Amino acid sequence: MSRRTVSITLDNIDDLPRRCRRCVFWELDPVARERAEEVGDTALEKESWVSSVLLEWGSCGRIAYVDAVPAGYVLFAPPSYVPRSIAFPTSPVSADAVLLMSGFILPEFAGGGLGRMLIQHVARDLIRRGIRAIEAFGDSRWAAPGCLLPSDYLLAVGFKTVRPHPRYPRLRLDLRSAVTWREDVEHAIERLLGSITLEPALRPA
Repeated sequence: MSRRTVSITLDNIDDLPRRCRRCVFWELDPVARERAEEVGDTALEKESWVSSVLLEWGSCGRIAYVDAVPAGYVLFAPPSYVPRSIAFPTSPVSADAVLLMSGFILPEFAGGGLGRMLIQHVARDLIRRGIRAIEAFGDSRWAAPGCLLPSDYLLAVGFKTVRPHPRYPRLRLDLRSAVTWREDVEHAIERLLGSITLEPALRPA
């Protein structure tokens, strides 16, 4: 069984789960999202957003494949590219951080370490690009699949609360320690994120 992750591009964006492919919760502000949903062009808006971020900033997500079958993904970007990020009571995201927006592991591939692999590859990419941290808005009342990750899950895999809130705390995973270790990046990432397993927490956006 071969496993790999690749950057999300316009060539493979259709490999995202159908629901996530059409979701623009993060990519548009609430008013623009409602308008896009009314006219039915959310998939086009998603594609336009990915294209813009790729051109202006670079890779903004990764897709995991198992034997060439799409098995999961994560999406991330600087907060300036994520209009929804300013709508949370615990915003803004720190200036030195990238926002972990959403992710999903297909149920049939859960439990195999794909989530961990995705996050490790994202962290390695961000360190090489000089990013200091990953932040996320958690959901402390998470009860069903949605566009936010459960706060308890984020805490369990190493995120720390930087701004508390009864429903939407903002959490942070600091990458600075990884780049200061006198070890190669691969081993540093393994030590920093080695306990991460995303499968139980990731659901479709």
